[in-house]
Order: sequence, then structure tokens, then C-alpha cells
Amino acid sequence: MHLRIPPLLLTFIVAVLMSISARLTPLGVDTGRFGLIVGAILGLLGLALSAAGLLSFLQKDTTANPLDVHSASALVTSGLYRFSRNPMYLGMLLFLAGLAVYLGNALALLLCIGFVFYMNAFQIKPEEAAMESLFGEEFETYRKHVRRWL
Repeated sequence: MHLRIPPLLLTFIVAVLMSISARLTPLGVDTGRFGLIVGAILGLLGLALSAAGLLSFLQKDTTANPLDVHSASALVTSGLYRFSRNPMYLGMLLFLAGLAVYLGNALALLLCIGFVFYMNAFQIKPEEAAMESLFGEEFETYRKHVRRWL
């Protein structure tokens, strides 16, 4: 699997771009205390989702390295993975959405959408192909019952 940017690094890059865009573009609104509170809630929820997803991988003793998916030793379908095939990435998106709300910038929200498109094309689809080759029908059944994001 040839990835251009690992997911955690991509999240950091998007967060930096969001912060820069909020300073340089007049596409924002002052969200005040509301933006701070809602942004913090979304951000913390995102961090918690990502951490819980990682914990599920560690409990199954399988790799959580997005650059080495072919070495996965187990298909994780329990915990948060009953509701989302990608709770760690969903957590990253919620973190970015929290930052966008805090910044109150329309371009920052568009960068969140760009994050989803990038992740689907360059991270999730290759991961799903690897999971299908490793786990076959078990992964197909899982994919039919659990949505990609939420």
C-alpha cells in the first residue's frame, strides 16, 4: 500500500492549514464562548474515539500501523467497530471539526471535507482492499453490516 501521508500526520497538516486559513481569510465568524465549548467537546470526543479505536486494536494484538495493514493478524469488529469501520479516522475528523467550530472559519470546514475525501481515496480504500485479501468473506460480511464512517 503506497500512502502519500500517514493519517496522524495528515490530521496535523490539516489542523495547521485550518489555523492558517482562519488567520488569512475573511470567511469567519466570531463563535465566542459557544465555539470554544462546542469545539472543545468535539475535539475531546474525537480524541476519545481515536484512543478507544486504538485500544481495540491493542486488545486484539493486531497492528494499528496504517502503513503496514498487510500485517494485520485480526479483524477488529467489536467495541466501536460495531458502529464504524474507522472510528480512529472518525475521531480525527471530529477533532478537526472541533477545531473548525472553534476557529469559526468556513474554509476550515471545507478542509474537513477535504480530509474525508483524501482519507476515503488514499487510506481507507487501500486498507479495505488489504482487509479483503487478508480476511475474505469475514471482511465482506463485516463491510455489509457496518458503515465506513458512521
